[in-house]
Amino acid sequence: MKLPENLIQKLETRKQNNALRQLPSFNNRVDFSSNDYIGFSRSESIFKLAHHYLIENEIIQNGATGSRLISGNHSLYQITESFIAEFHDAETALIFNSGYDANVGFFSAVPQRNDVILYDELSHASIRDGISMSNAKSYKFNHNDFEDLERLIIKFPDTNIYIVTETVFSMDGDSPNLEELVELSEKHNCYLVVDEAHTLGVFGEKGEGLVQYLSLHNRIFARIMTFGKGLGCHGAVVLGSIELKEYLVNFARSFIYTTGLSPHSVSTILVAYQHLEIEKATIEKLRQNIVFFNQQKNLLGLKPMFVRSKSAIQSAIIPGNENVKHIAQQLQDKGFDVKPILSPTVPEGQERLRFCIHSYNSEEEINQVLELLRDFVF
Repeated sequence: MKLPENLIQKLETRKQNNALRQLPSFNNRVDFSSNDYIGFSRSESIFKLAHHYLIENEIIQNGATGSRLISGNHSLYQITESFIAEFHDAETALIFNSGYDANVGFFSAVPQRNDVILYDELSHASIRDGISMSNAKSYKFNHNDFEDLERLIIKFPDTNIYIVTETVFSMDGDSPNLEELVELSEKHNCYLVVDEAHTLGVFGEKGEGLVQYLSLHNRIFARIMTFGKGLGCHGAVVLGSIELKEYLVNFARSFIYTTGLSPHSVSTILVAYQHLEIEKATIEKLRQNIVFFNQQKNLLGLKPMFVRSKSAIQSAIIPGNENVKHIAQQLQDKGFDVKPILSPTVPEGQERLRFCIHSYNSEEEINQVLELLRDFVF
């Protein structure tokens, strides 16, 4: 059956704007695009140990068989959630099927009709989608601008206010001043919620995330960690109080009305978390590579085109979909997997090359890709 005409027109508009998304083919280029920051997705040890754990504990089951509230709450869930809660020094942990599910479930269920959500303007699409499903009123504040945030806060006295931010923003790689944000939240009795998708496995002695590394975790209402990046597997977790977990189990629709993760998926999460405690050298190598990348971009005169970032995400602004796609293709032709980020994913004029740094990238690879970028841009 033919696609409706209005949908065809939307696709045509994307093509005309050089912004049509297409699934890429697998390639063997040097990886500067994936979120596999410390190489856990390619870890043979994690792969084998996750399987061994299932065999050793006689868990021979391919699927969860149902939602967690019906038949899918297999024994591995409690074991893994308890381990994660202890790892993150949290009261409780509740696993969701993905980071998208966690954000949609949390923000659609927790803020109520007379509440207010104040969120950073660069918050991830999954956060904004969850907020759009909430009955609360929502307002965005300027990126990492706490004067603008406080201006909004004082407009809503005697109101439950949820402040939402990310510890590392996915497109810019930058971070808010979390100490200042926590103090502001406490000053006005707000509920602070942070998405730590891009800090798990990256920040902290054992990759515990930026909030915990700064010892702020006991002053925050909820942390949302996702596993598809630094942890190299799949799923997400909401960390918070016992009451918050109970509430989400009862009211978060993306948790209630979906089949649970398979035992193999949860086993992989558990083993990956256990590996964080013994992979300190790998985490340190990632940090060294981030420092080296920043040093080299400065030496090569590329600093002005990059968003300031001390994370594993480094973004070079190259305005125009056609321009950034052209330079990305040149880098790919030279064997480096660097992806362009196009509008409307980012605002028009803010198109960029997004470099993701990994523990397994060599200094030679980092230097080569930055030298090529310099040559192609200048």
